[in-house]
Amino acid sequence: MISQTATALYVVLMAAVIAAVDLLFFKNRFWERLTVNLGIVLVFAAFYFRFLKRP
Repeated sequence: MISQTATALYVVLMAAVIAAVDLLFFKNRFWERLTVNLGIVLVFAAFYFRFLKRP
């Protein structure tokens, strides 16, 4: 149960970071937003698989 809660909080944190970056830096730039959002998701996924996922 704790693992599911931690994963849910991690996903909420990722969504908050993406929304904050979108609103602060890339309001009217579609391709830049898409690229940065993809990069953020990849960084969060790499961090998750490296440090948080248990074998």
